[in-house]
Amino acid sequence: MTAASASANSTIVPQPVTAPLTRSAIFLVLSINPGQESCAAVRSFCSDLPGLFRAVEFRNIEAGLSCVMGIGSDAWDRMFGSQRPAELHPFREIRAGARHAVSTPGDLLFHIRAKRMDLCFELATRIMESLGDSVSAVDEVHGFRYFDDRDLLGFVDGTENPRGQEIAEAALIGDEDPLFAGGSYVIVQKYLHDMAGWNALSTEAQERIIGRKKLSDIELAENVKPTSAHNALTTITEDGKEFKILRDNMPFGSVAAGEFGTYFIGYCRTPRTTEQMIENMFVGRPPGNYDRLLDFSRAVTGSLFFVPSSTLLESLADDPAPAAPAAPTTETPAIVTAAPDGSLGIGSLKGEESYE
Repeated sequence: MTAASASANSTIVPQPVTAPLTRSAIFLVLSINPGQESCAAVRSFCSDLPGLFRAVEFRNIEAGLSCVMGIGSDAWDRMFGSQRPAELHPFREIRAGARHAVSTPGDLLFHIRAKRMDLCFELATRIMESLGDSVSAVDEVHGFRYFDDRDLLGFVDGTENPRGQEIAEAALIGDEDPLFAGGSYVIVQKYLHDMAGWNALSTEAQERIIGRKKLSDIELAENVKPTSAHNALTTITEDGKEFKILRDNMPFGSVAAGEFGTYFIGYCRTPRTTEQMIENMFVGRPPGNYDRLLDFSRAVTGSLFFVPSSTLLESLADDPAPAAPAAPTTETPAIVTAAPDGSLGIGSLKGEESYE
């Protein structure tokens, strides 16, 4: 597999995972159609994407167009065989009472961003034309920035994103998985909001659920903020160190259809951090102390993808097909659990399996 030669190269170029936040985005999730011809077409596309991107980007360089391509667990097995990223697996479904973090199909993810929606739309169109009948669309969401980086619930989203050098440390794989260094894991979930129920709450009640002031975005004091607050449950620490993810969430919706939502997208060097956040939200920390935001927001999709470095992505087109395609995963994924010693298994970032 050419991953070895790509990793051996002293210059590994990541995909633009760490690109600045933009005003517009398209999230495109696709499935690869049956047959080795479809897999071969997608492998070939991996090396075609950079040229396709440059042709669209050049129309307006200042618009900050970027595109990240992710590959799901089953698709990786079908196209590239057994040598795989250490922590790539299907999204782990969680059920806890009435709360359900669903796991939905998805072989390929394209996260397209720009200051202008027309460039996003053009690139998405060219991607679909290039892939042709080798893929089928699973989900397409057009996201937009809402006023001063707020979600449709009225709160600023992404305040605690890492900055500077912390971005690469949080989002990009390092020496813990050298064949796939410079890559990232990304989890996406589409949430639909009960806006009527949410807007019926007082501002103070909403602030206690989120853990921040609505207008100023200042975090609530610890003696005021409930332990079930959204920002309390999504803060992951171990041995005094906080582990962050890189979010680029976007509002989306259809006024006529009464659909109002947030598209969650979180990049991380290990999916365990994001999975722990999701478990804390849906199950609770401790169990039962769940995120009350879920009383008003419902997850309708859930997928995990591996984002190869640009260096590796272009080389994947030269990989031969596996001798026999791996069978799709049929068993229900387990929820995330703590390591036997009670830790999250995150601290070392060595890629050890920490799930039961």
